Amino acid sequence: MYFEEISAIIKVNLRKLGGRTLLRAVCPGEHARRNSGPQLGTIGSNAMIDQYGRTIDYLRLSVTDLCNYRCQYCMPAEGVEKGPHGSVLSVEECGEIAQAAVRCGVRKIRITGGEPLVRRGILDICRTLRAIPELEELCLTTNGSLLPELAKPLQEAGVDRLNISLDTLRTERFREITRRGDLEDAFAGIRAAEDAGFQNLKLDTVLMGGVNDDEIEDFLSLTKEYPWEVRFIELMPMGPCAAWPKERFLPVTEILNRFPALEEIEPNGVARRYRLPGAMGTVGLITPMSHEFCGACRRIRVTADGKLKGCLHSREEISLRGLHGRELEDAILRGILQKPKGHHLTEHASDTPRTMNEIGG
Repeated sequence: MYFEEISAIIKVNLRKLGGRTLLRAVCPGEHARRNSGPQLGTIGSNAMIDQYGRTIDYLRLSVTDLCNYRCQYCMPAEGVEKGPHGSVLSVEECGEIAQAAVRCGVRKIRITGGEPLVRRGILDICRTLRAIPELEELCLTTNGSLLPELAKPLQEAGVDRLNISLDTLRTERFREITRRGDLEDAFAGIRAAEDAGFQNLKLDTVLMGGVNDDEIEDFLSLTKEYPWEVRFIELMPMGPCAAWPKERFLPVTEILNRFPALEEIEPNGVARRYRLPGAMGTVGLITPMSHEFCGACRRIRVTADGKLKGCLHSREEISLRGLHGRELEDAILRGILQKPKGHHLTEHASDTPRTMNEIGG
């Protein structure tokens, strides 16, 4: 039972909120509508706090597990079978879940996949989410290959910011990592994004020892010429790469050892940020392995088939499909309140049986 499940953490939240009387768990949006007083795990009326004191205001919403690439660390070489009609969330379901999440305090949504731009109706999904009044930021992560056709329509549909995955700047290596992609398509996508008016582009690079760590300087050089943030992300042992050799899992702090000229600037979310002297852009280091940031995690995830995950690496999931109104809000709150303290990647591979494309990168 929902209220029985959360009763064990009431004392924790009482201590965190200075001993105030907590009546029951409700979404901040419902709190505003009913004016019913303070609720379990919240500070003010627009935030949801989990049992470890983390403010949860960020949803990563996957809209497909399909992709036009087959990146080695993300999905099997043969790809994934397209499921039957109705196996993934509809446009309407995406909107309903997003609206409920916003009522529960979410203020930022990132659309992910798979490759979200292969999803039929992606522009309708973006417009639906952008129409939610209290949503402050709508972002999308893509491999960039379809941006020449879709960058401007995405901007017009209300997407605020783009992250573009780019693991190498070398043509043959790009084809090897993605198993089918063309580097020029990625560059064309970046150009299209800028032409469409997207600013502050972020390029996400998964750092792999013995694969692309010899390109770190090349990526850093991009920030000298362009106002982009190049973000190096540590490889995580999940899905196809769970059994990869240890030397593949290189801490991104190695970049600081190799390039001491990097100067630390203000962080952004989980990214520790740096800048080369005189550079137009910035460098972000994302360290889920070497410097676990679970204590500052603000996010929940919903998979393309409608399962809520409090943690990327957890086996636990809550099905949201078929739920509406208060029942849907309760399920989201339950997921927030059950969000684990952290992962165990330094001890063993990810606990989730899903691959990254199935969860949403």
